[in-house]
Formats: sequence, structure tokens, C-alpha cells
Amino acid sequence: MTNAVYLASASPRRKELLTQLGIEFTQFSVDADESQLPNELPYDYVERLARLKAQSGVALGYTDRPVLGSDTVVVIDNQSLGKPCDENDFTHTLKRLSGNTHQVLTAVAFATTDKVLSCVVSTNVTFKTLSDDEIHTYWQSGEPQDKAGGYGIQGLGGRFVTHISGSYFAVVGLPLYETEQLLQTFLRG
Repeated sequence: MTNAVYLASASPRRKELLTQLGIEFTQFSVDADESQLPNELPYDYVERLARLKAQSGVALGYTDRPVLGSDTVVVIDNQSLGKPCDENDFTHTLKRLSGNTHQVLTAVAFATTDKVLSCVVSTNVTFKTLSDDEIHTYWQSGEPQDKAGGYGIQGLGGRFVTHISGSYFAVVGLPLYETEQLLQTFLRG
């Protein structure tokens, strides 16, 4: 088996990050129910989604090499914050993050027909205190609409970050070190 994988994600950020690792891959998207289960903890939720995406790729017939699934969730006060559904939701989310430290959990999973391995990477991110004008202007940029927690650290949202403890790449959407290590373990096992 080679280091070639399938990437079960439409994310351009994950595509770019996987390219940085020098791993050969073919990208496709999967349709997975991303609803959080009642009483499901954020850590369990993000890991379940990554595994679901990888296993969904296998179920679609991508079986000749490992399928990589990944998901990211922003967490504050032990509550998962998804992608904003509209400007009001976004404003509420950014006001919660403003002046506070939150967690970004990114899960990575590799699956084949006979096994699944996964890991979750946790990163603490601290935001400066944001004004209403900064929040509104950021929404108008168009960047937050498809981002977990309503911001992209690699883009305009990065200017709100005063401190990060953990993996920058996990916040972007794919922790490089952990992804490579998990793949090597998967291929050996």
C-alpha cells in the first residue's frame, strides 16, 4: 500500500493542507448528516463526524486505499459552534468569542473496509475584544459563511487572534503532524 489516499472533503483548505504533506490524493465530497446528537460532547461529536465521513467514502466504493475524513468544531463553554446560518447567528457567535479563549477541535480519521483509526487535536485560541463594527465588517467580507465558529484564522479572521496554544493547522482544518502520524500508523497496522 502506498501513501496515496482519498480525501472525503470538499474543503479547499483541507486540499491545500494535504498537498503540503506531499501525499498523493484524490478528492471527493460525501453527504453526511452533521447534526450533533443530543447530549453528545463536542470531542465525541467531531470524532464521530470524521469517522463517518471516512467510512462514507468507503461505502461509496473508494476501497483501494485509505479514505481520509476530517471535521472541525469550535467550542466555547463546552458548546459546539457550527457554521453561521445567517448574520444574526454569526454576530451572536463572534460576541461569544470576543475577548475569550475557545477551543478548536479537529478530528482526523482514516478508514478502509476493515479498519478505522482516528484522533482529535485540541487547540486553544484567544480572541481580542471585538467591536460591533469589526464583527459587521467581517461578515460583509463573505469569509465567515462556510467556517466553523464563523472565522478563518488563515484569512481576515486571523487579525482577531491574540494567542494560540496548539496546532495552527488544526484550526485551519487539518493538523499536519497528526495527520501524517495517523496515516503512518494506519499503514503499518
